[in-house]
Amino acid sequence: MAKPLNFDAHTLLPTAEERVAQGTVQSADALVEALELLRALHEHRVLHTLVRLVQGGEGLASQALEVLNEPGSVRALRNGLEGVKLLGSVEPEALEAVTGALADGVREGARRVRGGERAGLGELLSLARDPDVGLALGALVGVLRGFGRGLRERQEAGQPEMERPDGVTHR
Repeated sequence: MAKPLNFDAHTLLPTAEERVAQGTVQSADALVEALELLRALHEHRVLHTLVRLVQGGEGLASQALEVLNEPGSVRALRNGLEGVKLLGSVEPEALEAVTGALADGVREGARRVRGGERAGLGELLSLARDPDVGLALGALVGVLRGFGRGLRERQEAGQPEMERPDGVTHR
């Protein structure tokens, strides 16, 4: 006569603890890198901000105010707004022309560096006759004149005194 089999499915499947232990061994390098990332996020307070973001608005507003209360934050915001105003005052076509020409100049400079080309005295003296250099110098002279005129007009209008990074106040 046949005997009944004793079969327990739970003894064949690994337990949760065994699966975690096996996964930890298989992913040791990834876990170490993840811990390093978590440590860096914590040290830079990014993790703290992310936790507040996930928690919702209750902690996020105070976190934003805390960041804005740090030294230099107000100055950085004002400088950013001035940068936006500067970009808004320049016609897009003019900015595109200048940035495109600047990119061309950087590429040409990089090409000369890669080729080991040095400027000799003869080349420097002949630059005055080069139409491309003349055009670039004319543009730079225009920028310098406009910059100088703007500085003078602001000085004459009695702009508020400015403080230099070294703490010295000047007009």
